[in-house]
Amino acid sequence: MKIGEQGNVKDLKVAAVSMQSHFGGIEENLKKIGSYVSDAAKEGAEMICFPELSLTGYSIRDDVEPYAESIPGPSTDYLVKIAGEQNMVILAGMLEKAEGEKPYISQIAVGPSGIIGVHRKTHLSPLERRVYRQGNEITVFLNDGITFGIQLCYESHFPELSTIMSLQGVDILFFPYASPNKNPEDKRESWLRTLPARAFDNGVFLVACNQMGGNGRGLYFPGVIIMMGPTGKVLHQYTGYEEKVLVAELKGKDLERTRSNKMEAFTKYRRPELYGKISCSNRNKA
Repeated sequence: MKIGEQGNVKDLKVAAVSMQSHFGGIEENLKKIGSYVSDAAKEGAEMICFPELSLTGYSIRDDVEPYAESIPGPSTDYLVKIAGEQNMVILAGMLEKAEGEKPYISQIAVGPSGIIGVHRKTHLSPLERRVYRQGNEITVFLNDGITFGIQLCYESHFPELSTIMSLQGVDILFFPYASPNKNPEDKRESWLRTLPARAFDNGVFLVACNQMGGNGRGLYFPGVIIMMGPTGKVLHQYTGYEEKVLVAELKGKDLERTRSNKMEAFTKYRRPELYGKISCSNRNKA
């Protein structure tokens, strides 16, 4: 089942997980990831997305570097193993070692054949900048005919990222979050101020999921999962105080319909010659 085949857009079954990840509890978090992959496979899921830093846990303290791992490494080897056993693409968040003291916040994409790619968070929140290193590449990934992009939490506030990924041909945008505070309903409403535009303006499916519960370091995350169609309409969602895996089918006909509608296929009518100021102006640069 593939999305993105010209003239033959098929359905795709996707899973998204809202889970609790204790910071530094890598072995425990990996076991939980493996369990959710197994559960999703039983429901026929072909891709599964876990929250930002789901493997390592999230923290903004200055002692995170010892928990960073290399890619490839033991954790990614384990993810590749279970991806092969369950015949599934897995997106999971981890701290990645980098040159120097600060690690990357990364989202690894693996499949049955190995590592598909790595997204390193390009836009860090003000608190994260003290602790982490920024990535410098906007990359999309292709696996078995599916083209997808990943944006991590704070990156959702920069629409240029979604536009660039759309121009590179993505069919699905994944937004893994580690967004603390608020209750689940208020967090969902916060997401609904930005995410529908990312889907609608670019004519793509969108899947977002947050960490859930305490991280063991004083932060609490509300459970939220949202899946949207290419018109920005919410197709499936979860809000609550328990861990959750949500499995749903994204209908290829919805993507075809949007991309063939002249009033909804916006990116093809862009005028990039007018947009130069975007790349040379930053009034509030830190």
